[in-house]
Amino acid sequence: MLDTVVAAETPEGIVLELHPAGLTVRFYAFLLDWLIRLVTMYAVALVAGFMGGVGTAFWLILLFALEWFYPIAFELGRSGATPGKQALGIKVVMDNGLPVTPAASFARNLLRVADFLPFGYGVAVVCMLLRKDCKRLGDLAAATLVVHEPHPAVRVTLEKVEPVAPIRALTPRDQAALVALAARAPTLTADRLNELASMAAAVSGDQGHCGSAVTHRVLGVAQWLLGRRS
Repeated sequence: MLDTVVAAETPEGIVLELHPAGLTVRFYAFLLDWLIRLVTMYAVALVAGFMGGVGTAFWLILLFALEWFYPIAFELGRSGATPGKQALGIKVVMDNGLPVTPAASFARNLLRVADFLPFGYGVAVVCMLLRKDCKRLGDLAAATLVVHEPHPAVRVTLEKVEPVAPIRALTPRDQAALVALAARAPTLTADRLNELASMAAAVSGDQGHCGSAVTHRVLGVAQWLLGRRS
């Protein structure tokens, strides 16, 4: 993920780390939303064809509503995201990390006209590529940010780690390092733990490898060093 981290402070003084969504994931979300609207308009057009002028009028009203109010309706919902954004795990928030307000949602979506210029959202693409927070003009005017949904960190519990004997003799310094890693394991995310365990993978015969299986074997060596042999 080529996105950077943006620090945001809430009115209560709490500092949040927000991960702005980049151009690629936002393009795919836009494409999904566009397909949803296209299918909806096509299905309604088939039915409206049998209703004459009334059906045509209804279809035109629906076309207007989908173009201008489709994103607003979903952004102001509980998820803060259109179906396309929700499928890609991103949502719209205010710059301080709080849910988007009605005024901000209306502003960012009305300015899609300016972002579309000169064609194909050219201004939006250039603006997003030039900013580390990947904002388009609508986001700048509305003080909003499109961010990745935070995922709960997966932690490793040592109770489920089977003891593993080291494949070579370990110096007291190496033993202390492994025990310290085992002590920190429950406080680390799975990705960070895998990264640290890969540095000590030689003690379990997994040198040059990484992953959750290697991490469990390295922690198993730490368990063995702590005297938990069964």
